[in-house]
This record gives sequence, C-alpha cells and structure tokens, in this order.
Amino acid sequence: MNIWKISIKNLFHKPLYTFLSILSLAISIGLLLGIKQLDASVKQQFDNSLGNIDLVIGAKGSPLQLVLASIMHIDNPTGNISYKEAKKIGKNPLIKTAVPISYGDNYKGYRIVGTTELFANFYEAELEEGKPIKKPMEVILGHTVAQQLGLKIGDTFLSSHGFKDNTMDVHTEPLTVVGIYKPTQKVIDRLIVTNLESIWDAHDHEAHEAGEAHEHHDDENKEVTSLLISFKSPMGLLTIPRQINEKTDFQAALPKYEIQRLFQFTGIGVKIVSWIAYIILVISCITIFISLFKMVKERAFDLALLRTYGASNFQLIKIVAYEGFTIGFLATILGILISQSGLIIVYNMIENQYKQNIVQSISYTDILETSLWVFIMIIVAISLSILPIIKMNISKILSNEK
Repeated sequence: MNIWKISIKNLFHKPLYTFLSILSLAISIGLLLGIKQLDASVKQQFDNSLGNIDLVIGAKGSPLQLVLASIMHIDNPTGNISYKEAKKIGKNPLIKTAVPISYGDNYKGYRIVGTTELFANFYEAELEEGKPIKKPMEVILGHTVAQQLGLKIGDTFLSSHGFKDNTMDVHTEPLTVVGIYKPTQKVIDRLIVTNLESIWDAHDHEAHEAGEAHEHHDDENKEVTSLLISFKSPMGLLTIPRQINEKTDFQAALPKYEIQRLFQFTGIGVKIVSWIAYIILVISCITIFISLFKMVKERAFDLALLRTYGASNFQLIKIVAYEGFTIGFLATILGILISQSGLIIVYNMIENQYKQNIVQSISYTDILETSLWVFIMIIVAISLSILPIIKMNISKILSNEK
C-alpha cells in the first residue's frame, strides 16, 4: 500500500481548495519574511551610511531632515551656513575631524557633493583607480555611480541644478572624472565627490550669467550646506551639541539618535504588518485543518475500507500527515519566492527613486523561525483532524450506520 500516492490523490481530489490553502499560507509566510528582511536591510544600510560621523551641524530646522540630507542624501537641506563660522567650530580641541560639505547639483539623479579630501575617511573609501582631486571641476565617482552611468577616467559631463535629473537647468562648465572609489556598501558609493571650489565656481558662474554682481568670494561670504564631525572622545559628544544649539544660529543633530528615532516610528508599521501576517498564518492553518478534517469525514468509508484490507490506524494517520506537511512545504517554498520577488521590486523602486543600493540577503534565521511556526501549526491541525480516525467505528461506517 503506497501511502504517499494516496495522499497526493487526496490533495488533487479538490485542487482549487488545495491551491487556496497553499496560497493563503504562502502569502502570510511571504509577508513575514519580506517585512523582516526589508526592515533589517534598511537598518543595515542606514547604519553603514552613517560611517564614522558623530555630529552634523547645519542651518536651523528639522534635525532629522538635516541628517537625512547631509548623511543619507535622500532629503533637501535645511539651508546653508557660513563657511567661516563652520571652520571656527572645527578648531575646537574636542573635535577630531570637521568636514564641510556643499551640494545642490546632480548628474543623472546622483548628487554631487563638494567637500575636502577628508570626506572619504568617514566611509573608509579608497581609490580603485585614478587620482585624488587637485583642482576645481574634477570629480571622483562612487562605485555605483561609475557602474550605473558607465563613466570612466577622463570622461566629462555637465551637472544639473537641483537633486533630480533635468535638461532645463544645466551648468555650462564640464566636470572631469579623475578617480573612482572602491565599493564600500555605504552612501559614498552613489555620490559624485568634488571639492568645495567646484560647487562655488559653478554657482558663481551661474550668478554672473544671470546678470548678478560677480565678485571673488572669500571666507567672509562663502557658504556650505553642513559640517560633518567626529570627536576625539565622548566628552565632545556631551558638550558641543548643546553649545551649538544654545549659543549659535546653527543646529547640531546626532545622526545615530535621529536615525534611531526614525526607526521607532517606522517600527510601528513593521509590527502592524507582522501581526497581520501572523493572523493570516493562523487563519491559513485553520483552513488547512478544516480541509484535512473534511477529507477524513468525507472519505470515512474509503479509510474504513483500507482498514479492512490491513491498514493500521497509524498508516491512515500518515495519509493525513503527508497531506498537511506537503501543503506546508509547498507553501513555505512559495512564500520564500513571494518574499524575495517582492523585495526585488521594492529595492528597485528605492534604487530608482533614492539611488539607494540596498544589499539584499536572505536571512536564514528568519526562514527557520517562520518555518518552525508553520510546522507547529500544521502539527496542531493534523492532530485535531485525525481524531475521527482514532475514534473510527469500522462496522458502523461500512454498514452506513450513523
């Protein structure tokens, strides 16, 4: 007697019901795996992009916006600050590194950041090829930028004003590629890095063409978007942010604190979606139980007949168990495929809109944890559905007695 063949035939006896059971369970598994992996991947991406930056100083406004704009490069800046005053702050003995950045232009949607040679140190970025920037209008490309745009050493291009690619507001002075960074899996991979003079010169030239007064800028009237800081010791972290916020016209934002606050808000949504997925998972397992229980009740005569041909209760229970575990196995495989396919779509959307190249990796721990939940619930469903087999009265069933 081939128990396995009997189980498969029972599954295909009502293919639509079986398909719906597998699909509903797979959707819940896909939701659980997808939301957990997306949450973990985004957190990891944000943590990596923070680099070694302890503090961001910029114009007054939302501290979260300042962090997202100056470190993650996915928001608009809160304004500009005086370069002269920023340099004064950077001379504080508690500060290890103070790097000014200035931006406002892009090429094909990738932001161009004017800064100093110390900027790459925050991300431990090294040149893969080329040389450091020596003069204005030279740029070094992040690894992702070079790959996506197909640019190489010696190529030139024209930048556009703003953060979105456009052909209406294009600067006339070309930028020349002199270097490409090695991949870091950090935000610098999707940035075009130049010096501060390139940003100032491009906008000075733009102002001159517009008929505005054009004069040589010195430190008195130069501006930058923000100042990125790392400290020598925790003492700087305890004192300088308060001094900046209370005694200057600037604001100081702590990147790790602001990102943590952001994930506290988004964590609520993650929990809601996870609970919805768990509810669907429970409902799916109840559906499987009903399906198995109905099979046992409807095919009671066939099961009783098998008993008369020598089948034991254990063999009949195996028929039901094989059906339940087959549904669970197929649903788990389909759920994993659904989660990974959905994540590919979401990651592509994020990359196209925000130029964020999020690393996608399967969390085997989450898969094992979710599979264990499915296994336990199917065990419960099988245990409840085999009760009629255990209590089976063969003589009554075969004689059609109720």
